[in-house]
Amino acid sequence: MQLTLEEKYGTYYPPKSQLLKWVGNKQKFAAEITRSFPTQYGRFFEPFLGSGAILATVAPHNGLGSDTFEPLMQIWKMLKTNSNELVSWYSERRNRIGEETKEEVYKKVLASYNANPNGADFLFLTRSCYGGIIRFRKADGYMSTPCGAHSPIPVESFAKRVKEWKSRLSKVDFEHCDYKEAFSQAKYGDLIYCDPPYSHSQTILYGAQDFQLEDLLLEIDKAKSKGVRVALSIDGHKKSGNLLCDLPIEHGLFEQEIYINCGRSMLRRFQLEGQTLENENVSDRLLLTY
Repeated sequence: MQLTLEEKYGTYYPPKSQLLKWVGNKQKFAAEITRSFPTQYGRFFEPFLGSGAILATVAPHNGLGSDTFEPLMQIWKMLKTNSNELVSWYSERRNRIGEETKEEVYKKVLASYNANPNGADFLFLTRSCYGGIIRFRKADGYMSTPCGAHSPIPVESFAKRVKEWKSRLSKVDFEHCDYKEAFSQAKYGDLIYCDPPYSHSQTILYGAQDFQLEDLLLEIDKAKSKGVRVALSIDGHKKSGNLLCDLPIEHGLFEQEIYINCGRSMLRRFQLEGQTLENENVSDRLLLTY
């Protein structure tokens, strides 16, 4: 059956605001990215969930959000099973500010998290660390991002975000699993969106050290062969278009290549410590197997 343009590609609307503050998240570009997504699909998968911006924009009728990072998945599971408790996680830590300085609270929550990684502490850290940069030391795995200059949003604002995101993701299941396991569940007619660690910029970030793009591309090839549609966000141009990132992508795997202008890099802002970002613009590639 031939689909009309309206049936083939739809308009998806992102949430009004982020639930988690997260470097590299696709909140600002979610509408542009999802413009190339079909509206007719079986199940929607996002196996590198992170901040969930694309998942919440699609708000699928049947979805699976997954990630290998357990503290992160504790947050998403709590959003679905007990959103009031999720707000309590945040308020218990956010409301300490005033009795103590923001920096003192951050230092204590960070120490608590590093002693025992958990979703409750991690939630506060994502909202209060510098630029939402989730960075871990290679030596011991400790989160090492300093406290941000901004004030974490008030509890009332966070609660409103929780309500909107819970509604959007009411038909999504959440699993703590490897992307290969998520891919194995996809069937003919399903849609997978991948936003993996970027090899040219994110090696200091969570999950990036052990990730191999070549392995993901093999999974995408297998998924395509069984009729699963896959969209992949990956490195494109860096430094105002002067560098086209060279990636091991086999010719013919993807049917379309679209460039998304992401503006200036927050990660580079952190790395350059306040130096000019005039030549640090970034464009991502959105690759489609359909």
